[in-house]
Amino acid sequence: MSKEQFDKIVNHAKVQGFVYPGSEIYGGLANSWDFGPLGVEMKNNIKKAWWKRFVSECKYNVGLDSSIILNPKVWEASGHVATFSDPLIDCKYCKSRYRADKLIEEYDSSIKASQMSNEELEHFIQENVVCPKCGHKDYTTIRNFQLMFKTSIGVVEDQKSQAYLRPETAQGIFINFKNVARTTRKKIPFGVAQIGKAFRNEITPGNFIFRIREFEQMEMEFFCKPGSDSQWYDFWKNYCIQFLYDLGIKKDNLKFVEYAPTELAHYAKATSDILYNFPFSDEFEELWGIANRTDYDLSKHQSFSNENLTYLDSETNERYIPYVIEPSVGVERLMLALLCDSYDEEVINEKDTRVVMHLHPSIAPYVAAVLPLSKNLSGQANEIYDMLAKEFHVDYDETASIGKRYRREDAIGTPYCITIDFDTINDHCVTIRDRDTMKQERINIDDIVSFLREKIKL
Repeated sequence: MSKEQFDKIVNHAKVQGFVYPGSEIYGGLANSWDFGPLGVEMKNNIKKAWWKRFVSECKYNVGLDSSIILNPKVWEASGHVATFSDPLIDCKYCKSRYRADKLIEEYDSSIKASQMSNEELEHFIQENVVCPKCGHKDYTTIRNFQLMFKTSIGVVEDQKSQAYLRPETAQGIFINFKNVARTTRKKIPFGVAQIGKAFRNEITPGNFIFRIREFEQMEMEFFCKPGSDSQWYDFWKNYCIQFLYDLGIKKDNLKFVEYAPTELAHYAKATSDILYNFPFSDEFEELWGIANRTDYDLSKHQSFSNENLTYLDSETNERYIPYVIEPSVGVERLMLALLCDSYDEEVINEKDTRVVMHLHPSIAPYVAAVLPLSKNLSGQANEIYDMLAKEFHVDYDETASIGKRYRREDAIGTPYCITIDFDTINDHCVTIRDRDTMKQERINIDDIVSFLREKIKL
């Protein structure tokens, strides 16, 4: 898939109502996006599918919804206040601003610039890298840019009132570890899952909804006994990749990368990423991260809060701080991968090409569309719609020819079209058309619900 194809997908998403530019009537806001009628349904379906797989169907895990604004000391303990920043450098000639590490990696993708100090980054750029915008090689010194959005609590804005919008959902789980363990009576190993908004003042956001400043995370912290962490790390790696396969993402578009010890964050014992072949890049890009965070986070919060966050094993009477395995994926980034993976321009014949989104039925904005062959059949069509709408999100369309309506539903990924025709009154049956094969079958109205239930299973 090419950059040109990616531009088509982005335009398709805007035109069809998946994603709109934010604040568009006021000229927009850079890298701000609103999710339209189809986009919000698709996002909700992604979150439901993740929650079902990682919480409802998994006996180890429970859920949480923590605050977006936390006590500022949380971010001191986690290290975000001191270290959560990007190295900025400006071209003196054209005033363009860059992240120093990304500027180097775009110059030479084999260099792991994230492992370099600011002094090393600055020296390399000054010696080797010309400005991509103007071609000059004259830069400012590097300065660190805090990625957390600041806000104020209370009526007076001063240092004491300063707080932050959370840059990740994980810390809300860590500071509630003791509460969850006590109230659920869960025994180690167990996980705490959360879906919620996070905010990062990214310097170089872009590529549509791939990297944005306001996003949702689907994140889990899995607490386990030290010594069993490597086993659970492998378990959750396989669990995550299987979930993506079950969503229908093509296996050729996914791959694992396991990072070397020298590439790991200071808190990690092991880290791997599931990468996706996004069409805007020549290389696979990060989709889902899985990390063995050891006991770093709970130890830090225990130290800063003076609260005892150890776990007492009631069977062995052993007390320890659990290790943590963290699988974390962004809702918008996964949505983008699914949009890219499902988009197809299928040639039917020499004169006919259809745009179709091959979305899994559990993820598609509508699971079905109710299409009366004639407006004279709208009475019975509406009865069927009302019956289905009690359980599924379904579309209703009675304008234009049936062929055009099929194409409209194909373009937004609706898996099944249910046509009510003039025989329906007599035989109590409808025609169901499959989006992917375009094959049609006749079924009884009483069987539609069970038919759709079976199809949307992951």
